[in-house]
Amino acid sequence: MPLMKLKTRCWLPVVAACAVFAGMSLSSAAWAAEPENAPDGKPAARGSASTAHPILSRLRPAYHVAERSEAAKAAAAAPMLAPGQVNEHPLMPVLRWAYSGIGNIEKLHDYSATLAKRERIGGKLLEYQFMFVKLRQKPFSVYMCFLGPADMKGQEVIYVEGLNNGNMWAHGVGFQAALGTLSLKPDGIVAMKNQRYPLTELGILNMTRRLVEVGEDNKRFGECDVKFYEAAKINGRVCTMIEVVHPVPRRNFVFHIARIFVDKELNLPIRYESLDWPKERGGSPELMEEYTYLNLKLNNGFTNADFDTKNPNYKFR
Repeated sequence: MPLMKLKTRCWLPVVAACAVFAGMSLSSAAWAAEPENAPDGKPAARGSASTAHPILSRLRPAYHVAERSEAAKAAAAAPMLAPGQVNEHPLMPVLRWAYSGIGNIEKLHDYSATLAKRERIGGKLLEYQFMFVKLRQKPFSVYMCFLGPADMKGQEVIYVEGLNNGNMWAHGVGFQAALGTLSLKPDGIVAMKNQRYPLTELGILNMTRRLVEVGEDNKRFGECDVKFYEAAKINGRVCTMIEVVHPVPRRNFVFHIARIFVDKELNLPIRYESLDWPKERGGSPELMEEYTYLNLKLNNGFTNADFDTKNPNYKFR
């Protein structure tokens, strides 16, 4: 999906641009409409959802096991998360894992996913957004089609690094469809409406890089608790959940609680959420952002046609 300026915003993006790649929180929110067919013609299949995330039980997409290509094997073979050593900063185990994983993630050619996200903009927590996403890593290329909410369903966006003067192609729905395909700056006013991050910051690789950058900054300070939960699940997938907590609000920290869910089979981060400190004593932490990559399928063999507005499966005009 996903990302903000690291020292003034939050730890990890998506995906998730518009990122993340890429979520579902531990809230009880519900979404009124279910996504239907993705633009590639494949219906959104049903599958088991995590009982910890009620909104996922409404979405219920299948989770495709990655193709066992050499790149997928490399990602799965990266060092797994493990508790830290005595007298080292609590973030060091996470940083070791992230550093080792970046190279393996870079070996992935592409992936597709259903990106689910929710963000707080201007102090208001917005409704969930769901997007079907294709992402190619070199050159960095994104195709995105909104599946929900209803007033955004059918909107499409394409961005290819090095093309269109750095702009993305996009078209709206409803009365906006009459405007046809527009060329927009990814970080411009129109593209950034109700978005925390530009499309160019989408993806699992960007998310992992932000993990490293902010983790390196935060390890200079104490007051950091890190816990690992091995039995976490996202949409039926077994994950290690990393929870990072800064107990006391400090200017050095950009979140109160951050949670990263790492798929145990793929050894990839598939969900990130961050929460701010309570606004009043005794209150609950406030969700700032969350991104989840569902239906993740690696190495599809995407070509230029997958990121072309002339693709007959798309509705650019």
